[in-house]
Amino acid sequence: MRVLLLVLVAMTIPQAAQAAAPAAIEAGGTTLSLNGCGSRTKYLMEMYMAGLYLQEPSRDAAGIIAADAPMAIRLEITSGMATQQRLVESLEEGFQNATGGNVAPIQREIEHFRQCFAQPIAKGDILELVYLPSRGVMVVKNGQPVGVIQGLAFKQALFGIWLSDRPAQTSLRVAMLGK
Repeated sequence: MRVLLLVLVAMTIPQAAQAAAPAAIEAGGTTLSLNGCGSRTKYLMEMYMAGLYLQEPSRDAAGIIAADAPMAIRLEITSGMATQQRLVESLEEGFQNATGGNVAPIQREIEHFRQCFAQPIAKGDILELVYLPSRGVMVVKNGQPVGVIQGLAFKQALFGIWLSDRPAQTSLRVAMLGK
């Protein structure tokens, strides 16, 4: 019975995440549509919901990562366990995975990005990581701009955290790609 309950809960998580994510967001005068979203879980607990927003739907992770086009990832913190420190540690591990351990070329940008998370993170916070080719990655917390990190290489590593061959969570990658 316990296994059946876990299976049923796991099957409803992507649907619940999809229902909570906005269908579109505006970024620099561009409308980005929800490509897919899902939940990041750890120890069977949902930490955050993540949605991928693109101009056109795509299931091509490598193409999305490589693209020099407007796009965004929206994170909604759904657990008090997702603290500022844990999020920063998770992002650092993600950058290592997304770059195959070669973070040196974007280390300065990663440090700048890390400074965008100096304030506490709490359940209910919404973080938007919006990439615009002319500006870079804009970090927005609860509708307020926190910082901008320039460079396509940084954007590629950042989006690779969720979409690379070594993502934060494989099921989340699949959900964000709308598969």
